[in-house]
Amino acid sequence: MEYDRVSCLVASAVPVVWAHTGLVAEHTLILLRHAKSDWSGNEGDHDRPLAKRGRHQAPDAGRWLAINVDSIDLAVVSTAKRARTTWALVSDELEHPPRTRHDDDAYAASLSELLDIVRHLDEALGTVVLVGHNPGIEDLAETLTGNRVPMPTSALAVIELTSTWDGAGRVLGLLRAAGRPPTPVG
Repeated sequence: MEYDRVSCLVASAVPVVWAHTGLVAEHTLILLRHAKSDWSGNEGDHDRPLAKRGRHQAPDAGRWLAINVDSIDLAVVSTAKRARTTWALVSDELEHPPRTRHDDDAYAASLSELLDIVRHLDEALGTVVLVGHNPGIEDLAETLTGNRVPMPTSALAVIELTSTWDGAGRVLGLLRAAGRPPTPVG
């Protein structure tokens, strides 16, 4: 699948002024729901692998990121096998994969647990990918943007935050793109 570059997306540690709002983007948070998992085995939830469809979807998300996001500073990934495998397939598509932190707290996390992860990110990080699960990922996207953001498997949501990481959810961010593959929003 081929993607057009979305000119409105900028992901770097340098703040960006969005002309239509006058707001300065401090950080970019990219939410990624894990790819489709395989329910046919007897594995526990944490150890469930990706389905064949999921193994095909995840690289598409990686190719979209490679084309549309300049750089990623960190990936925070749930420790569930399906999330770790999703990120491995996504990051294989990136020219310069970021440092990855596997986080037990991101597994089956609630909105408040995900907000806690985001609010404790180092301010030096400009762009972060958070790989997780529903319903938490959808709830986080809605809390950060004020918009309902459907997050089917392998979906991405690119959110520009005009606050510090600690201010995430206290000040609404801008949903720049969302979907599978993402399309520009606004």
